[in-house]
Amino acid sequence: MLAFVVLLACALPFAAQADEAELAKERKALLAELQRDAAATASSTGRSRFSAGVMAAIESVPRERFVPSRLVDAAYENRPLPIGHGQTISQPYIVALMTELLEVDRDDVVLEVGTGSGYQAAVLAKLVSRVKTIEIIRPLGESAAKRLRQLGYENVEVKLADGYYGWPEHAPFDGILVTAAGTSIPPPLVKQLKPGGRMVIPVGAPFQAQDLILVTKDAAGKVSTTSVLPVAFVPLTGKR
Repeated sequence: MLAFVVLLACALPFAAQADEAELAKERKALLAELQRDAAATASSTGRSRFSAGVMAAIESVPRERFVPSRLVDAAYENRPLPIGHGQTISQPYIVALMTELLEVDRDDVVLEVGTGSGYQAAVLAKLVSRVKTIEIIRPLGESAAKRLRQLGYENVEVKLADGYYGWPEHAPFDGILVTAAGTSIPPPLVKQLKPGGRMVIPVGAPFQAQDLILVTKDAAGKVSTTSVLPVAFVPLTGKR
């Protein structure tokens, strides 16, 4: 079984533009690699291929705009990249997998906890009606909001707050995606998940064994959890 390392994102000087023809070639190569990874981990994830919608979203989001300019040449490598504050932008495979596990629809409203550089929010924005994303670290949240706005992601709203408590004034959410590991699943997030909704969250002790967990809530409000894949995320921060 493969374990994938995923951390949050943050802000350094970010890339403005690069050779588009070369980047397009690198995007295509990355998509092929992601599908190979999906096949390799299918026994754990139940997903032998990523959907056309998720792949189109990954392809359309310019990852080079979400990494520091010095790392543009590595933007489409299938690994996390350091972007300051001791954080990284998430590995594309994990972005694709977490997005796939949400099983979102075009009319959905999704909550993301841990905006980072805004890359995951941008991918979700291609697939759903609205993305509400929370970042606890002010420089990250402010730079991500500016970046997303400049790139035209008008259906994404960034909030500076402790994501443990969710965003109750916009709840319930069709899906919730958490990009940092908690030692348990935050009860406020479970409460804010709509019946029929899905949440994807890494759970485990900081820098120890962690599992990517799929949380589902049925029409009657019954909550179930399924362990999907071993992962390694930075911990959730904040009072809880």
